[in-house]
Amino acid sequence: MPNGSLDKFIYKNGSPDAICDFDWNTLFQIAIGIARGLEYLHQGCNSRILHLDIKPQNILLDEKFCPKISDFGLAKICQKKDSIVSILGIRGTAGYMAPEVFSRTFGGVSYKSDVYSYGMLINEMIRGRKNYDTGGSCTSEKYFPDWIYKDLEQ
Repeated sequence: MPNGSLDKFIYKNGSPDAICDFDWNTLFQIAIGIARGLEYLHQGCNSRILHLDIKPQNILLDEKFCPKISDFGLAKICQKKDSIVSILGIRGTAGYMAPEVFSRTFGGVSYKSDVYSYGMLINEMIRGRKNYDTGGSCTSEKYFPDWIYKDLEQ
């Protein structure tokens, strides 16, 4: 793809704390394009495809910044009638995985796990900041969902 992956555009100069150069309309069009791609994987195919690794590095942008979902290495194919799928081990990337993917106490894994990852991706695009810092210790200040709850309490 001519413009590479979305992660190269979210941050200025590769800095995890700098806001991206895209205007709101471009961000919106990219977000809608990703949503349409997920809808196709979940409802438009003969079988349901769960990507299980939606993140900026797996969203490629063409010359018109139209997003394409890529890297199906962790994907799971299931019948549309199946609402819950069985997976062995953890699949996905920290900061984008739905809670049920790494702990079955939150329920079963379904296509909704991709929707959670999509939400985390959108929050990262809007905020212009990574939702999970893999360097250093794992604290609530580095994990995006905890930032949201902290901001709401203030």
